[in-house]
Amino acid sequence: MKWTVRELKKGDMIRVKLGNVYHYGVFLSEEEVVAFGYPPLPEFQNKQEEVSVLSTDIDVFACGCPVEAPLYTLKEKLAKNSPDKTEKLARSRIGETGYNLIHNNCEHFAYEAVFNKHYSEQEETVR
Repeated sequence: MKWTVRELKKGDMIRVKLGNVYHYGVFLSEEEVVAFGYPPLPEFQNKQEEVSVLSTDIDVFACGCPVEAPLYTLKEKLAKNSPDKTEKLARSRIGETGYNLIHNNCEHFAYEAVFNKHYSEQEETVR
């Protein structure tokens, strides 16, 4: 998947680079991004005792970093859920826990909401 800074659309998978990792979420609007946990930065460590799927705004999600979205290929566009279905799937998981850095992280969450597939490129890279 190729990523770039572009105008965001409802239902887009988005990411920000924070140090050596990316933090992923689902863009619904400037006021609402659904993600599996807050960005992995020290200022958010005490925000939640257990990492959970939550709703925040784009500014909190981005932490002052550029937000990237995919340049979907035709195949990805055809496999992608509609914006409304993506929104419904993402919102339905708010409050869910079970975060695992390797096997159930923010990228898995975003990929599932957008493509109905449990996948993480970062996990594949680690393997």
